[in-house]
Amino acid sequence: MLKIDDLMAASGVKFGTSGARGRVTDMTDRVCFAYTMGFLQYLRRGGRLAGGGDVGIAGDYRASSGRIMTACAAAVRAAGCRPRNFGRIPTPALAAHGIARGMPTLMVTGSHIPDDRNGIKFNLPTGEILKDDEAGIRAQTVDLPDDAFAADGSLAAAPSLPPAESAALEAYVSRYLAFFPRDWLAGLRVGVYEHSSVARDAFHAVLTGLGATVTRLGRADAFIPVDTEAIRPEDVDLAKAWAAEGDFDALVSADGDGDRPLVADADGHWLRGDIAGILCARELGAAGVVTPVSSNTAVERCGWFDAVLRTRIGSPYVIAGMQTLRERGLAPVVGYEANGGFLIETDIARDGRRLPALPTRDAVIVAVAILGAARRRGLSVAALTAELPPRATYSDRIKDFPSELSAGRLAAFATGDAAADRAAAAAVFGPAFGEVAAVDHTDGVRMTFASGEIAHLRPSGNAPELRAYTEADSARRARDMNRTCMEILNGWRT
Repeated sequence: MLKIDDLMAASGVKFGTSGARGRVTDMTDRVCFAYTMGFLQYLRRGGRLAGGGDVGIAGDYRASSGRIMTACAAAVRAAGCRPRNFGRIPTPALAAHGIARGMPTLMVTGSHIPDDRNGIKFNLPTGEILKDDEAGIRAQTVDLPDDAFAADGSLAAAPSLPPAESAALEAYVSRYLAFFPRDWLAGLRVGVYEHSSVARDAFHAVLTGLGATVTRLGRADAFIPVDTEAIRPEDVDLAKAWAAEGDFDALVSADGDGDRPLVADADGHWLRGDIAGILCARELGAAGVVTPVSSNTAVERCGWFDAVLRTRIGSPYVIAGMQTLRERGLAPVVGYEANGGFLIETDIARDGRRLPALPTRDAVIVAVAILGAARRRGLSVAALTAELPPRATYSDRIKDFPSELSAGRLAAFATGDAAADRAAAAAVFGPAFGEVAAVDHTDGVRMTFASGEIAHLRPSGNAPELRAYTEADSARRARDMNRTCMEILNGWRT
């Protein structure tokens, strides 16, 4: 018998934002099998999984994803259920298919983190697991077959995956082709930066299906860790080069599992995810918007929405916030994160068509909504963005920064006494940024200065990284502030 909580401590594979993540070497078949058994046992005890029921599985293009998918399928069989392999498809495509059919699903992906790490995202028949569900899974004690694993944790018997099915990806593409008019993107020239994202084929099918002329760019066989929050310099350079050479109206891309978008204007400048989220929410006619505390404050300043609710960082918190606004009677209700991932809590109706709710991060909807809004209004993507209040954000991270060190350093600014917290923050950051007006502890340490500028420090929930988010009235100032924060944080290593 093995308790999932104990497995987390022993293996180093722990729950992050919406699933279990860890180093590939630690995510043995035994560990992945046990996690899957714990998830299914939790569902069964809650009356949400019948014996013999279907469980959907998909994965990204990491080198380890196929092996982990196979281990998960073995656990599904051991639990008396039927694994269904939907192939290498976007996380939102798998989640949407599961929701439509009342089927739990597992997505094997590490999202944007490097190839030497991976993870498993768990979806209930109704959508993503939330924090209460995570606690329920961790509390499970599972019985692993004695003879199922070799000494190194690999499956003893020759494992296999069922043949891949195309139904989930086809339904995902149809979701957008059925809602938006077929000429929604007619005349637009769009470059799709494909790299190793599982969203690349979906992007091509949806954009061409809605009338755009699409050029496929940068397709890769090996996994590339594209992070939509901390965009790599090489991805910045690629976008500018493609824009200069290709005469595009826009460029689009997504992270490894296709739930976080990238949208660039005609000059190849990638939009920040929290700006893209505002533009998408506006085009979809949202009344209520939920976003984490780290997102750009232009969402309040623009005045386009009836209600804006701020949460901790992470899609489970955004989903809980969306449920709160829906219960208040607002509709449509949407959410987005600083990484650009966009969530839809309530169905959206337009011209007799209906876009079903999808309360999990999605990338394709952001690109389609923004490009369609620009075409509909006869504006460029840059001009559409310029309608927002002049407020810029920037973020970066320090890799290999132990979580324990982050917690210890940030504790100095979270004493429980507001005046003491401001004084501690001013001592470190005041010389660079001025008087500290407020310190917010909703998630990490968010400092607002008397100038209105913001610096927000937060350990990653998925990797040993320390992130810094900065906000100011110009992109240059936000970037310069972030560089200063990086210098200060790097000094914390000693």
